[in-house]
Amino acid sequence: MAHLLVQPKEILGREKGKGRHCDVCSEFQTEQEHPVVLLYGGNNAGHTVVVDAVEYDFHLLPSGIINPKVTAFIGNGVVIHLPGLFEEAEKNLKKGKGWEKRLIISDRAHIVFDFHQAADGIQEQQRQEQAGKNLGTTKKGIGPVYSSKAARSGLRMCDLVSDFDDFSERFKVLANQYKAIYPTLKIDIEGELEKLKGYMEKVKPMVRDGVYFMYEALHGPPKKILVEGANAALLDIDFGTYPFVTSSNCTVGGVCTGLGMPPQNVGEVYGVVKAYTTRVGIGAFPTEQDNEIGELLQQRGNEFGVTTGRKRRCGWLDLVSLRYVYMINGFTALALTKLDILDVFPEIKVGVAYKLDGEIIPHFPANHEVLNKVEVQYETLPGWVTDISNARTFDELPVNAQNYVRFIEMELGVPVKWIGVGKSRESMIQLF
Repeated sequence: MAHLLVQPKEILGREKGKGRHCDVCSEFQTEQEHPVVLLYGGNNAGHTVVVDAVEYDFHLLPSGIINPKVTAFIGNGVVIHLPGLFEEAEKNLKKGKGWEKRLIISDRAHIVFDFHQAADGIQEQQRQEQAGKNLGTTKKGIGPVYSSKAARSGLRMCDLVSDFDDFSERFKVLANQYKAIYPTLKIDIEGELEKLKGYMEKVKPMVRDGVYFMYEALHGPPKKILVEGANAALLDIDFGTYPFVTSSNCTVGGVCTGLGMPPQNVGEVYGVVKAYTTRVGIGAFPTEQDNEIGELLQQRGNEFGVTTGRKRRCGWLDLVSLRYVYMINGFTALALTKLDILDVFPEIKVGVAYKLDGEIIPHFPANHEVLNKVEVQYETLPGWVTDISNARTFDELPVNAQNYVRFIEMELGVPVKWIGVGKSRESMIQLF
């Protein structure tokens, strides 16, 4: 059975802590070899992992690749920008050996080309000029490449590594389509093909039939499989804060479509949630604190997007949205990260309900304009005003910190299995 990490709560951008949680997850601290798989998204999202005082920034690579016993698999649901992949590997893994032999890429994964990224920037500029606002994308080409995928004109890893002449002809057709749509778009087609040929030679040994790889992993010699989601649940193309979402399914259903894995093989589902809420870019944010509280959360949490460097907006924990993503994902347990960031607050608020026109609503609004109008009902809990970064067991936490955790469990009906009180691997308290 596969253990799945779904990130529910950092509304726009990856959680600084989910990757670290993937690295420390207790089920994987064994001598047994095991795969860690990434199943959707692209290098538009990022997260930080700190191991032995070394900080790693991941975007496309599954974070578990730091562990030398891990086989990292990038699934068919991921869209891959090859220059970004190798740049990331060089930056993060240059001290480690043999990562190339431990990275497997699905042959069905679609390729992000440079012109997808350029088109992404043009689209954002057009939105700003035509509507007075944009979506705040990372301009990494994610929307355009998923559009190519849906339009059945995209190119996949299997196309790149099988017949490069045929790939080249299809690349030219796709590039010229984009030039026709965006007259200002400049594409050096021959130059791009020359670069892609070089990447093809480097990546070919890593490309395999992803469905067969997953089948063998699930049915061969016993292995522990950890599935790592990319973006937050509220970025899901169907269930997120549309249109301020990504272009893939970031919820539990993406496991099956993003890997080719049967639903009966999904085991534990772990939600990763900060002890407060953050969002990168524009879009509805009901519990946002656009004041000194939000500024303090931002400073203490070092809340900057890993991919873009943009400052994250910060606010109190929003249990309404967390209940909503629990409905979709069915978490069996939560990892509550960055609890230590709340150490300085004498009082801590938690959003427990939404009101619309003075009435409490039982659901999370689908319409973004409606979501912008809700009034948040808060519960106020006493803070602990104590440094908890050295706590290594639940009992070592101050009573008010323990009560904060238990309040979240009671409200959601989901147990908290891990509590993060710092950046390092050692700063993760396990409750059971």
